[in-house]
Amino acid sequence: MTEIKQSSFWDRAVRNLRSAWNKIASDTDISSKITISPNLDDDDLIQLIDHMQACLEAKGGEVSARKRAAELGHAYLSLTEYGRRKFLTTLATEFSTDKRLINDAIQGLLQSEGADNLFLAKQNLRSILEAPRVKLLTQFNGLPDGVKFLVDMRKELIPWTKDDIVLKSLEADLKTLLSSWFDVGFLELKQITWNASASLLEKLIAYEAVHEIKSWDDLKNRLASDRRCFAYFHPRMPNEPLIFVWVALVEGIADNVHFLLDPDAPLGNTEKANAAIFYSISNAQAGLTGINFGNFLIKRVVDSLSRDLSNIENFATLSPVPGFNRWLDRCLDNETFDLILPKHGEILMSISKAASPSAALRDLLSRHKWYLDDLISNALKEPLIQLCAYYLFYEKRDRGTAADSVAHFHLNNGARLERLNWLADLSARGLKQSSGIMINYLYDLKTIDSNHESYRGGEPIIASVEVRNLLKTYAVI
Repeated sequence: MTEIKQSSFWDRAVRNLRSAWNKIASDTDISSKITISPNLDDDDLIQLIDHMQACLEAKGGEVSARKRAAELGHAYLSLTEYGRRKFLTTLATEFSTDKRLINDAIQGLLQSEGADNLFLAKQNLRSILEAPRVKLLTQFNGLPDGVKFLVDMRKELIPWTKDDIVLKSLEADLKTLLSSWFDVGFLELKQITWNASASLLEKLIAYEAVHEIKSWDDLKNRLASDRRCFAYFHPRMPNEPLIFVWVALVEGIADNVHFLLDPDAPLGNTEKANAAIFYSISNAQAGLTGINFGNFLIKRVVDSLSRDLSNIENFATLSPVPGFNRWLDRCLDNETFDLILPKHGEILMSISKAASPSAALRDLLSRHKWYLDDLISNALKEPLIQLCAYYLFYEKRDRGTAADSVAHFHLNNGARLERLNWLADLSARGLKQSSGIMINYLYDLKTIDSNHESYRGGEPIIASVEVRNLLKTYAVI
């Protein structure tokens, strides 16, 4: 359902963009029009390269340059996927850096004498190291929705870079360009309410990546008086959320996402609420992947809520553990895996009749709707909760940060591991990712900054006494 919504939404956005740019491009006296086939046949390449060169030369005034860029962008949007990849490959190869000029500039730098000459040599090298294609891409910034156009261009580029070094270099240039434009200092935090425009609300439905929004009534429920939604916006993309977070105002730290999402649950009393629960965070723009502005989102929302709602004492998440079951499957394939405690292994094997604790655990988790069988569910609870705590606390990436992507996000934001919740998400995704386990990350206003510094400094992960007690079996911490 979500894929269909996103596809329809994207198609409509592209139609609107093409219409706007076509109007700019058609209102021109420029004689050289760009007319290319949808698949960008080889015969079209000379015309395309000439037009790109004309954009770079910027003959005429800014108006002419803007029209050339609009015409080029309109042509790009008229291409098939095959044609767009060929377009970008042409841009990457024909307007790359010149190795000979770079070598000459380096020699000039090495041979320069005196402060003035050294300064000029450095400036010359810096200019030559920037590929001409960067200047061309920058021209789209002056067009209506031009920044969004480049964000979506990078979204399409990213998967192509896995097997194409030429496009990888173009994507790197585009990432650098977008990173400079999307510095967190340029972003505006806004609360989104039910009174927002229909087009913006529709985008929340299309972009929600954690808990699917199934209907307009579902969306309205998530924007009720005991709920909040905050998003970052960029001034050049004022109607496009970059990242957004959903918050529930409740009594006590929530331990089950189905209660938070239940449209039939009674409306909460915000005056009695003492906890703000962040239960979903979605990056809305895949083309901004790797550009880190989300780290500041939670802290700014916490600051905003603490100012507006003095009764809120706890700020916590109810988060998925997306990497847990993948990690567990790899562990269970290892014959030397010994993290299941003997007392838990005996119980699991007595129910499963399997020959080893690992085989028993895998067998019971594979049974249809195992979570509805109290005997199996009770037997799995302690070992899985303990293994999940181990995974979150000890499993690291090569650079020393938490292996789990969501854990890394929140720990890097200054949160701590607070509590693991059994059968908190029984959706298909929740069961597949973590056997229904969810975790609360706690944001303590007094320790957010110090927790962040500790985590980035490679210190042991900050965890509550409850979580640390789960880890005592594995090591002294």
